[in-house]
Amino acid sequence: MTTASRRWFGGRDDNRRADAQAAKDAAAAAFYELDTAQRDLRISIETIAAADGSPAARQAGEGFVALGQRIDQVSHVYIEAVDAHDLDRPELEGSVAARARDELVRARDELVRVKGELDRFAQGLQPLLDKAETQLARVAPARERAKAALLAASDALDAVRAKGMRADDLAARLAALGPELTKLNQGAGQHGVQETIQRADRILRDAEAIRAEAARLPERAAEIDRRLVSLRTRAQALRNRADRVDPVLSELRRRFSAACWQDLQHVPDQAVRDVAQAEDRLLEAGRARDEQRWTDVGTLIEAVRAALDATDEAVSAAQDRLTRLEAVARDPQEEVQRTRFAIRDAQRLAMEGRSVPDPRHARPLDESVARMERALAGLEGRHPDYWHFLQEMEQVRAAVGRVVADIRGQRGNG
Repeated sequence: MTTASRRWFGGRDDNRRADAQAAKDAAAAAFYELDTAQRDLRISIETIAAADGSPAARQAGEGFVALGQRIDQVSHVYIEAVDAHDLDRPELEGSVAARARDELVRARDELVRVKGELDRFAQGLQPLLDKAETQLARVAPARERAKAALLAASDALDAVRAKGMRADDLAARLAALGPELTKLNQGAGQHGVQETIQRADRILRDAEAIRAEAARLPERAAEIDRRLVSLRTRAQALRNRADRVDPVLSELRRRFSAACWQDLQHVPDQAVRDVAQAEDRLLEAGRARDEQRWTDVGTLIEAVRAALDATDEAVSAAQDRLTRLEAVARDPQEEVQRTRFAIRDAQRLAMEGRSVPDPRHARPLDESVARMERALAGLEGRHPDYWHFLQEMEQVRAAVGRVVADIRGQRGNG
């Protein structure tokens, strides 16, 4: 071979090596673009997964996994092509360079093709991604509001403690929010958007409740002090009133039959016992107040109030009984007229729009008239039971009231 021929062949080998190198560079650029696009798409998929648990979102994740497998395949082909040929070797033959070029061109074409699939897949995800990003945009503000509420609650606790109040229960409730704050800080990527926002809202509500209760604590303490003083005063007044029940009972015994007062004989002793028990609970409430056990104080105060209400009612019953019995003894007809008026009013209502009353209404009204007459006749004996008479009148009026309600209910439905 002549020198010119060697020079010509050498030039052609140089061109093949240059073509191979260009193919390698082009394949490298395609590989880089595909890798970058895959990384960006992975972020989009993670965003969607964090914010959206719908079937469409799950399908998107599955599609990305399948696409990733194809990307791995073409990437492997490209890497093998690059590793198979050292294009920088000086003695690289032209035929080897040409074969390397062909392999690298095919690898590049596959990389570009899969990159196109990736781009189309990414375009199809855009609606899901837009929705997910909108959801995620809610996370940061919700998290910040929750943290601000926690800080406000902590400051409120510090403020009341500075006034000498322990507020241990509020402090325990605030400490219990610590694990929730940790999960909140872990973010939507780990716990999902909806769960994160819901957690932030819960922390916000709980912290705000703690802050509000802490702010009200001094006022609450003052109100408890006022209630304790009021209940002590009321208990003493009831003790004094209980002492005056015996004279009332004596008057009842002197003027009325035993049936009118027997059920009240226990009232004085029972009232004294109940007031003593209430005063013991008030002492216990005072100790709880000193120890700042606010929940216990509230429970004890309500128990004392209920007990004093019951005692007040029992003590008042004796005087009320005497007053009512005196009134009916003077003039039984006043009770009879009240009852008779209720019956006549119900009878007129039963006859409205009818020529004959409905038996369902006429019968109980007739029975009420008879019952009233029997009760009045029972007062004619030597020792009339005025209390039984009063109870009968009340029960008759109640029965008449039920008939009236039934009539109005039927007409309302009609």
